[in-house]
Amino acid sequence: MKLNYKKTFYVGLAFFIITIFWQTYDNIIAKIMIDKFGLNQTTSGLVMALDNILALFMLPIFGAISDRSNHKKGRRTPFVIVGTVVAAFAFMSLSFMDNIQTARIEQTEIIGLYENYKDNDERRLETFWDGLLNDMQVERVTKLNNGSITQAQYDRFMTNTYDKVNEILVENTSAELSVGDLAFLNDYYQTYLSSLAWEETVESPLNFIVFVSVLLIALISMSVFRSPAVSLMPDVTIKPLRSKANAIINLMGAAAGTTSLVLLTVLGLDGRSYVHYTLAFVIVGVIMLLVLLVFLWKVKEPKLVQEKIEEELRLNLVEDDDETHDMKQLPKDKQRSLILILASVFLWFMGYNAIISKVSDYVPHVLQIPSFTLPLLVANVTAIIAFIPIGIISTKIGRKKSILIGIVLLAICFGAASFVNEDTGWIMYIVFGLTGIGWATINVNSYPMVVELAKGSNVGKYTGYYYAFSMAAQILTPILSGVFMDYVFKTRLVLFPYATIFVAASFITMFLTKHGDAAFIEKKGLLESFDVDMD
Repeated sequence: MKLNYKKTFYVGLAFFIITIFWQTYDNIIAKIMIDKFGLNQTTSGLVMALDNILALFMLPIFGAISDRSNHKKGRRTPFVIVGTVVAAFAFMSLSFMDNIQTARIEQTEIIGLYENYKDNDERRLETFWDGLLNDMQVERVTKLNNGSITQAQYDRFMTNTYDKVNEILVENTSAELSVGDLAFLNDYYQTYLSSLAWEETVESPLNFIVFVSVLLIALISMSVFRSPAVSLMPDVTIKPLRSKANAIINLMGAAAGTTSLVLLTVLGLDGRSYVHYTLAFVIVGVIMLLVLLVFLWKVKEPKLVQEKIEEELRLNLVEDDDETHDMKQLPKDKQRSLILILASVFLWFMGYNAIISKVSDYVPHVLQIPSFTLPLLVANVTAIIAFIPIGIISTKIGRKKSILIGIVLLAICFGAASFVNEDTGWIMYIVFGLTGIGWATINVNSYPMVVELAKGSNVGKYTGYYYAFSMAAQILTPILSGVFMDYVFKTRLVLFPYATIFVAASFITMFLTKHGDAAFIEKKGLLESFDVDMD
């Protein structure tokens, strides 16, 4: 057996489309919601969870619908076409509402306060914060006196911001603030700026409503084709080669993520909060449409499916494609393993997605790293380097052992990040580099473990199971982590400890899993294992 890398690469273009959308979405939508519309961590988490709420119901449905499709272009391709086109145009349309909100923010006192804070070399001095706190109180008193805010809003500012900042300054015994104190001050100040933006949103909410409505159209469109697109790989790849093929697919995803991050960096959208994102929305939408054209040119789904069937016959790996089953019809031991795998998926996404959904807010506001995209770029580059070797290694030691190694590495990374502060921010580049390897190790092997237990004719249904559990986690974790940051611990600093606990818990469930490794392992020599010739 030998994987057709060229075929897998072109099939992976559908995943490239998915990932470039989500990478851009995660990095700029969260910042727009918090910085420009003024949502707090909990409500912004709720908006960021909308796609996952939709996906929880839509991915299994459209995975199953595509299983039964008999379109002349194949079972999966029509969904990729419709979903990509609608999502791309909706995403580009978001630029109009973003421009309107940015223009509104530029007419307020928010910009002056933010620029003074962002570029001031004396920001670590107690005297600077004394002056800034006075500016903040003057702004609040002025708005209270002219009726722009209520007494209750002013009182909340005094309790949640003024008193807490003043307490730190009073307790400080030196002109130079400690790193710990500065982290809390940064957090309180950014929360204050968000509250000002929220007041602008409430004053004229129509733009926010339209923004979320168009965003909803894009998210629905992405949900329509995600399961069919991901199901295409196992449709055209025999089971023993799926981990290696999934490595290629994830490599395409990492390349897409890197493309998005480089784009945001080159456009200068990776550091400051109040910038226009028009070019990012438009360029990503155009890329999605261009990649779709290449996908349609190179991927002839019915032909590739037939080639896979013929290869199964040659290798005597044929199963009855007319036989279907759901989770309840599996033998008890395999059913238990499937449940444990899906529980593991839920737990590590609870940890990982909490970071992904908040990192564009956390890195610049807490660690004062000027570019939130650079650590993510490091993670994507290390993932790209690691995907193919991981796919090869997993065929040697098995998917389960590979995932356990990835979980340990990911938990160590998130645990270490909990202790990183403004003075040691450079460590985040190492942490995210190792995070990329750990997450790649998990990603390459987890989805194939789920579909290993499926019959050929209902891969889409099992793909739906996989995404239902991952989406359930991605619904809950932006909101739950926001609740911890807003109401329980009242600081962004709880983010990485929160993620560490959930990732560590996934080690237990995966350790107890007994099934999901390939029933037949490809055997080849060492040199052949490194043969990645696209021909």
